[in-house]
Amino acid sequence: MLALRPNCELCGRDLPPASTEARICSYECTFCAACAEEPLHNVCPNCGGGLERRPVRPKAMLAKHPASGERIVKTPDPAKLADLQARYRDLPPERR
Repeated sequence: MLALRPNCELCGRDLPPASTEARICSYECTFCAACAEEPLHNVCPNCGGGLERRPVRPKAMLAKHPASGERIVKTPDPAKLADLQARYRDLPPERR
């Protein structure tokens, strides 16, 4: 089950469970749409995977399966991010 993390890991922006601005990779690293597009260019700085729109959990199910309250903010290593960008920026996620 998705954790529905509450914020962008890069800029710290709030991303409530119903946000359509949340983007995640297959490991659930979470970013806002603005960071996913620029500066990340659809490359997760943690794993190199693509970033997709996070699904919205219906309100009725949030009572049974609440969103995570754990805030994660990371500053990616500039060298690692540059390497991931160089390798993956121009490759679609399914070909990485």
